[in-house]
Amino acid sequence: MRKLAAAVMCFAAAAMFAGCSKAEVEETIQPLVADAIEEADSEAEAVEDEDNSPLIPEIDTDVEIQSGARIAVVSKSTKGEYWKQVKKGMEDAVKAINDAYSFKKDDQITMTFEGPDNEEDVESQINTIDAVLAENPDVLCISAGDMDSCQAQLENAKENGIPVVAFDSNVSEKKLIKAYRGTDNFQVGKMAAYELGRSIGKVGRVAVFSAQEKTKSVQDRVSGFLNNIGNYGDIEVVEIIYSDQVDDMKTAMQETLDKYPELDGVFCTNADITEMYLDLEKSDEYDAPALVGVDATTKQQEAIRNGEELGTVSQQPYAMGYQTIWAAAETTAPKKSVVIEKNVLSSPAWIDADSLDDPEYGSYLYTE
Repeated sequence: MRKLAAAVMCFAAAAMFAGCSKAEVEETIQPLVADAIEEADSEAEAVEDEDNSPLIPEIDTDVEIQSGARIAVVSKSTKGEYWKQVKKGMEDAVKAINDAYSFKKDDQITMTFEGPDNEEDVESQINTIDAVLAENPDVLCISAGDMDSCQAQLENAKENGIPVVAFDSNVSEKKLIKAYRGTDNFQVGKMAAYELGRSIGKVGRVAVFSAQEKTKSVQDRVSGFLNNIGNYGDIEVVEIIYSDQVDDMKTAMQETLDKYPELDGVFCTNADITEMYLDLEKSDEYDAPALVGVDATTKQQEAIRNGEELGTVSQQPYAMGYQTIWAAAETTAPKKSVVIEKNVLSSPAWIDADSLDDPEYGSYLYTE
């Protein structure tokens, strides 16, 4: 990189001494400078696709978990392929634990899985948490639609000796939870910035269309994107729109496309927003912006295959659900008899046309 930069400067000096104008010099050397930046950024910022997450944890029967424990799960949503995968991982973990410990009938641990149909329906989620806590479960697992909204419920759980495990999206008051199991969401945004930045090529305008701002996972994704998109050239983020900041998200996204007809790229921060964006009418006059989404849903896989979507940064919801239930079971063991890791973050993966049919990425692909 230093050698190339030095060569560029020498070339510029030589050209200027030869009588070229400054504009002519800049036009000549800009591609060289841009290539040098891209080379350095590729080395410094590229995110490995290889997954280093703990995946499916081993059930350690030396841990004296409470037989007959009741685990109550209140999800941010219960609808959609992502949440179905989370629930499936949780159900399989419950079965694996009961099998490993040879729990029968009343000794078996059980799980309930509840939540609103819409991730933005925070009020319904809070009401569900209240109802669940009134039943005095042994453990509460939550994915918070609003990182600040369930403070009173978390304090209530603590007062009643109910441990809380957060998953998918954390809460602001982390002292009130025993553990968190989720994705490295800052890395999700960073990976999206890398793929979108290198795709549009050094100069351009992009927009961020995001799920609700009050969700911690979303905040981390947007931060990861904004903190890194500038590394890939002179790229301007012209709009950041959150679904909970507008009356109608679909209309707001369409207005942005109309306002910037030559928009170069779009980052959508979750599956719902990405699929909503895919349904928008795009201009026939200009090339459609390069799209990077989140979560490899069936619809996004199809969009990637037909070229509507550059790719998506995807998670492993099944493993997340499995990890959450095992952590919840561990919280029922006698105090200080087991060390529960506070935060376990799984690595996201980049899914594009090249990786869709690669068995290595099967756990990142969702199905209906």
